[in-house]
Amino acid sequence: QLQLVESGGGLVQPGGSLRLSCAASGSNFANYAIGWFRQAPGQKRERVSCISTWSQIINYVDSVKGRFTISRVNAENTAYLQMNSLRSEDTAIYYCAAVRWYFRDGTCWFDESEWRDWGQGTQVTVAS
Repeated sequence: QLQLVESGGGLVQPGGSLRLSCAASGSNFANYAIGWFRQAPGQKRERVSCISTWSQIINYVDSVKGRFTISRVNAENTAYLQMNSLRSEDTAIYYCAAVRWYFRDGTCWFDESEWRDWGQGTQVTVAS
């Protein structure tokens, strides 16, 4: 089990950038896939991106491809979501999540219900 803490959210103008961090503790970070999700007001939580244990597999939702980059530094027990060219529709609470990952899984694009550990979220607001 991992304890996750997100940081790096804030208010940014359209076209701006933010980098979110997800700091993990409590278990061997390198054994877990990390996912980023977001939830806008009145909407369901949405998968944004995921990364497998040693970055073998990375996925993005179509709406952020080319603008967001997920990464991780296992030695630092931290995952990141670099967000560029931000749009108003990116406004949401962003959550990181973790699940024990095995190479045989072949993917990290799991449904929300399959992620076991969650952070408390960080607010991202894109507005002029």
